[in-house]
Amino acid sequence: MVLIVLLLGFVSWGVFDIRLSFFTPTQWHLKNRPAKKVVLTFDDGPSEYTSAFLDLLEKYKVKAVFFCIGEQVEKYPEVVRRMVAEGHVVGNHTFTHKPKNIFKKQALAEEIRDTDEALKKVGVVTELFRPPFGITSPPVAGAIALTGKKAIGWDIRSLDTVIKDEERLYRRIVGKLSNGNIILMHDRLGHTLKVLERLLQYLKDNNYTVTNDLE
Repeated sequence: MVLIVLLLGFVSWGVFDIRLSFFTPTQWHLKNRPAKKVVLTFDDGPSEYTSAFLDLLEKYKVKAVFFCIGEQVEKYPEVVRRMVAEGHVVGNHTFTHKPKNIFKKQALAEEIRDTDEALKKVGVVTELFRPPFGITSPPVAGAIALTGKKAIGWDIRSLDTVIKDEERLYRRIVGKLSNGNIILMHDRLGHTLKVLERLLQYLKDNNYTVTNDLE
């Protein structure tokens, strides 16, 4: 009984901690952990705020990775075109981001394909995929295999969907910085936008290089 409980606990850990690559290979930091080099990634957009995020990134001459939801791509196609024109990388984050499809291989694969189609209409072809909520499982692994995607995780989760206090959010991100980090934030949140400028200034002042090259 103890072994069963331990096994269930380990499997659950594997489902919710994307860094383990428990069910599918997942990149969650830069290879070889290059000193003072990080990647900024933004999930769930494009949104009404994304243009302002792009303005800030342009101001600091920083390129990021945007994991886009298909139905949002259809809503804001010009924003995605701007991402590409300004040198940002675009990834797939499913079409609806609905939890009910995370544990259904065929449904999730269809969501990935639908998002690919939405992205193609704005000139984007991508192999990058980030599972909603960072959840992996055998169905997620199967959907990734069916669609030929590369799973991308993170090692700094800002928790900006939970933490609304800007100072606390800023301190959480900065306090976890090391080498080769992939940082997760969301470009649909106004308080994250405010924190981003402080973070970009911190990275600049402390001689960090921000890249969107995940190779």
